[in-house]
Amino acid sequence: MTRGTFAGALLFFGAASGVAFTQPRLARIAHTAGDREDVYSLPPPEQLRAATLGWDAAAVDLLWTTLLVQYGEHWQEHHEFTDGVRYAEDILAIEPTYEPLYRIVDTLLVYRPLQGTAHDARDARAILERGTRERPTDAKLWLAYGEFLSYLAPTFISDPDEQRAWRQDGAAAMMHAVELGADADSALAAAGVMSDVGERQAVLRFLQRAYASTEHPSMASIHEKIGQRLADLLGQMQEDQAGALMHVIGERWQREMPSVSRDEYLLLGPAVDTARCAGLAGADDPACARELPTSP
Repeated sequence: MTRGTFAGALLFFGAASGVAFTQPRLARIAHTAGDREDVYSLPPPEQLRAATLGWDAAAVDLLWTTLLVQYGEHWQEHHEFTDGVRYAEDILAIEPTYEPLYRIVDTLLVYRPLQGTAHDARDARAILERGTRERPTDAKLWLAYGEFLSYLAPTFISDPDEQRAWRQDGAAAMMHAVELGADADSALAAAGVMSDVGERQAVLRFLQRAYASTEHPSMASIHEKIGQRLADLLGQMQEDQAGALMHVIGERWQREMPSVSRDEYLLLGPAVDTARCAGLAGADDPACARELPTSP
């Protein structure tokens, strides 16, 4: 074997040994690289606006496109995507009223790859609330905000009291959206949410306003639906009030005159303290009233 052949063989053996030695470690690094969080290279929002040098519209379009591309690629690669809120904050730092972001930011954050969390739901709420401040007359935005709080966000929240509060805030936002001109069908959805959380007086006031605002012939169908819902609610409230009143009367009957029949008690009226109610001093005393209550 010549010296050149021996040197070549030695070089090959050394290279093969180097590959065999480093390959397992490099394989482990490559395997774990996909599990690491992305590196977000953009500056903080307050600095980013200055860095655009006045090209605000172009910068926003680029950020928005990048956000959508990153969102899709992370789903395709089954890789966590936690930078959505950073992109959103950067976009709004440049253009606070950017409507396309507000339209789907809840989906981008809570249905992110691979799984949204309660923290993501709170981030989405904060951004949508900012949208209602930046675009206070945008009925569609108020409706989207209300629907997010009422239906989607509570599924990410574990505390029942917080879920109830979010649904109540969402129903109020949906009601406001209707007042701003959103689809009047949303009035029924909002009323349903408010009924679920026990705010019947708020539902009553809202349905009365919605009924009055849909009197135009072009809205006859929804006007009729709202009217029927309003009539049903009033009827239910009257039934509940009557039931509560009879419960109060029944308790007083059993406490004051259990030896007489219910009909006789209703005829005689409630018992009073004769000494306390004698003379003019007892005329204005509620405890001396000789009539049964008309409301609970």
